[in-house]
Amino acid sequence: MKSSYELAMERLNQTAPTVKISARAKEALAELDSKFAAKIAAREITLAAEIATATAAGDEEKAGELRQQLVLDRKKIQAELDTQKEEVREGKTKN
Repeated sequence: MKSSYELAMERLNQTAPTVKISARAKEALAELDSKFAAKIAAREITLAAEIATATAAGDEEKAGELRQQLVLDRKKIQAELDTQKEEVREGKTKN
């Protein structure tokens, strides 16, 4: 007799089967993660310096705007990463 967990896993596999990812695709995904982590870090470093300068000058409004810009930039970069990862998973990589 199957447990409720096993039955749930069977139903899940029927509705959304597990997709196998090749070693090459895994490498491409890891490379994308590394590349985009570097992009985010570079942007954080740049904006952190600008935020520090604005804060030191007493311009909290500008510092707040820069913090918001950093959040938007992170979201934009993450969205780009997600798009490229999906392309790799679907086999639509850009060469």
